[in-house]
Amino acid sequence: MEFKRRKTKQIKIGDVPIGGGAPIVVQSMTKTDTRDAQATILQIKRLEMVGCEIIRIAVPDKESVDSLEEIIKKVNIPVIADIHFDYRLAVESIKKGVHGLRINPGNIGSKTRIKEVVKAAKDKGVPIRVGVNAGSLEKDILEKYGKASPEALVESALKNIRIIGEMDFHLMKVSIKASDVLRTLESLKLLAQHVDYPFHAGITEAGPLFSGSVKSSAGLALILKEGLADTIRISLTAPPEEEVRAAYMILSSLGLRKRGLNFVSCPVCGRCRVDLPEMAVEIENRIKDIKKPLTVAVMGCEVNGPGEAREADIGIACGKGYGLIFKHGKSFRKVKAEDMVDEFVKEVKAAAKEIKK
Repeated sequence: MEFKRRKTKQIKIGDVPIGGGAPIVVQSMTKTDTRDAQATILQIKRLEMVGCEIIRIAVPDKESVDSLEEIIKKVNIPVIADIHFDYRLAVESIKKGVHGLRINPGNIGSKTRIKEVVKAAKDKGVPIRVGVNAGSLEKDILEKYGKASPEALVESALKNIRIIGEMDFHLMKVSIKASDVLRTLESLKLLAQHVDYPFHAGITEAGPLFSGSVKSSAGLALILKEGLADTIRISLTAPPEEEVRAAYMILSSLGLRKRGLNFVSCPVCGRCRVDLPEMAVEIENRIKDIKKPLTVAVMGCEVNGPGEAREADIGIACGKGYGLIFKHGKSFRKVKAEDMVDEFVKEVKAAAKEIKK
């Protein structure tokens, strides 16, 4: 199945292209106190290791702005300042060297204040994300529609895009987010009829790791199928590294990016003679930071096990007291039950090293 992308302008956050046919970019947001520069830098470094390509940082006060310069100097990916309420924080963040801004026009203030932010961004060539959230819609628009409907969300986005565009500023990407899948999808479809700016997409406040990943997967599969995402973030109540892993897993499963693991394991039935759930979790945890594209299968019995293991780049089919490791479709090694996890992890890491890119 081919996923068609909508045609958009292209912008760059730092040296990362977004839209205009560029690969869909994976981003996340720090969950540290930005005033603690060292903790924030360490978290971003961990995110870089799992493939985060752009990082957004909350900037709620002057002390947070003061940390930005040190953070930007010590990380290797572009930094976006996330600003709410106080337009002066956006202006000061630009002076500190951020690569992008995210503002929510619903709470940033008057048209005059938005123009102050745009002027500063224009002077430095810093792109702006116009971010509209169902939970923070302008009061007048909320009163007009009675609720944060797709039409209300799009009206908010278009109003603020016009304000920025009137200043001859077009380094924009746009997001419309709600915590439910269908409203987010319908809002983006409606907005796409009006603008050709790149879209940042995701299901906001999706939830904890399990339920949030499920909801985000459902939502982004629909959004990506419609070609309505140029950069994505998975919003989880979980460590940000899990957001990045989930994002790549979604993109990989749809054939849109090839990075990291495609992990396959059987659901277990009465034929299984090993503790496969525990085994699969341990294996996945021990190999989760592999960045190269690799399909790994951990299977529990002789029915589907050998077939799935053969189809993977590397797989193991478990029998009673032993495991049969397959590599590139062929039987490779037979290992004892007590050695299965250690030996299989070793072979997976070796297989990853063999991949040239």
